[in-house]
Amino acid sequence: MLANFAIKTVINGIALWIAAWAVPGITFGTTGHSTWDTVWTVFLVALIFGIINAFVKPIATFFSVPFIIITLGLFFFILNALMLQLTSWVAGQFNLAFHVNEFFWDAILGSLIITFVSMILGFFNPRD
Repeated sequence: MLANFAIKTVINGIALWIAAWAVPGITFGTTGHSTWDTVWTVFLVALIFGIINAFVKPIATFFSVPFIIITLGLFFFILNALMLQLTSWVAGQFNLAFHVNEFFWDAILGSLIITFVSMILGFFNPRD
C-alpha cells in the first residue's frame, strides 16, 4: 500500500510539473533555485496534493453529487481545480514555492492537464 502511494506521488509530481510547464499561471519556484530545490519542491507539493486528494476530495465529491449529475460529470474538473488551488494554499503555508495564480483559467486548465497526464502515466502503474 505504501509503495502504491509512492508511485502515485511520483505520477502526481510529474503531472504537476508538466502542468506548471504548460500553464504560465502555475509556477514552481523562481529563477535562481537549483534543480535539486525544484525537484524537492515538486515532490513535497505532489505529496500534499496526494494527501488532499485522499482526504478532502472524497468529502467534496460527496457534497457535489448534484452538480456532478447536472453537469454530466464535468463538475469533476471544477473539483480537481479546487484541489489544485487548495494545494497551492497549503504549499504556501509551508513556504513551498508553488503557486496557482487564477482559479478560472490557470487552475482549471492545470487540472485538465494533471488529470490526463495522471491517467496516461497510471496505465504504467503495475500496482493498479
